[in-house]
Amino acid sequence: MSEIIAGVEIPETAAVVEATRRVQETTSPLIYHHSRRVFVFGAIHAHRLGLEPDPELLYLSAMFHDTGLMTPFSDVEQRFEVDGADHAQKFMLDRGFPATAADVVWTAIALHTTPGIPDRMGPEIAMTNFGVLTDVLGLGLDELDDSQVDEITAAHPRGDFKKEFLRAYVEGLKHRPETTNGTVNSDVLEHFVPGFRRTTTVERVLGAPWPS
Repeated sequence: MSEIIAGVEIPETAAVVEATRRVQETTSPLIYHHSRRVFVFGAIHAHRLGLEPDPELLYLSAMFHDTGLMTPFSDVEQRFEVDGADHAQKFMLDRGFPATAADVVWTAIALHTTPGIPDRMGPEIAMTNFGVLTDVLGLGLDELDDSQVDEITAAHPRGDFKKEFLRAYVEGLKHRPETTNGTVNSDVLEHFVPGFRRTTTVERVLGAPWPS
């Protein structure tokens, strides 16, 4: 029997089942519930806006989008979004997905914290970003029915999400602060990590090895 949350059907594919299990086993309840809410919010916004993302690709994007906070993909120190994107891409290619599909999911995850770009791209990329913005910042929440929101948070409780999410955010970034340069992530570290101060673009330009 299909699982339906707030009118959104969870895709029933082998990859969806395995991705769900992997995220449950390798992250935390906080990240798992957040990721599932991101999918449902993204799917609802897509329907409201007349978009038709591939449900499986949207689901995989949502489920893997924060995995890089918990598990770096390789020994290369890189942005957590890229770690998550690399996790998802390998997962998909190992299971025979076309490279084009894996690229869509990679891009959706890599750009999910980048303002002003995802919403101009394909529906999976745009709605992953929109789902994240709804769950984290409340963007678009006023466009949803209260009954929908209640059903989503009943299935996937928020708990003390704001504080716990920020704590997980810091824990996933504090050992690689330079990877936050030029991103919204630097705001989080500057707020919570004593002594951390982001280097501004002005400082980088003025400090460039040019005489003028």
